[in-house]
Amino acid sequence: MENALFYKSVLDMDKAPVVICDLQHTIIYMNSSAIKNYEKSGGAKLIGQSLLECHNEKSCQMINRVIEWFKKDKNNNIVYMLKNTKYNKDVYMVALRDEKDKLIGYYEKHEFRNGETMKPYDID
Repeated sequence: MENALFYKSVLDMDKAPVVICDLQHTIIYMNSSAIKNYEKSGGAKLIGQSLLECHNEKSCQMINRVIEWFKKDKNNNIVYMLKNTKYNKDVYMVALRDEKDKLIGYYEKHEFRNGETMKPYDID
C-alpha cells in the first residue's frame, strides 16, 4: 500500500479540523472534520479556492507575514494564532516542508484543551 494512503487516513481520522494550503494559499485538502467545521462557508466546495477569500484583510496580512517568516529559516515551523474560547482550543499555523526543508505549504492545526470524556479502551 502506498504511504500517501496512510498519511491521508491519519488526517481523515483526526477529530480536529485540518486544512492544507499550498504557497499560493489554495486549499488543496480538508479532512472530514474541517469540511464539517466550515460547512457554513462552503465545506468541501472550499477545496481549490483561495484561503485568503475566507479571511478579512488583517488576517490575510498576518497569514502572508507568517509565510514570509516560515521562508526565512527552516526551523521556523509553527506559529500560535489564537485561542478559541467557545471550543476551548488553540489554533496554530504550521509549515509544510519537503525532504530538503523547502517550504511547500502550510496547514491550520487545532488543539482542543478539553479533557477526554471517552473511557479508556471502551470498545465493548
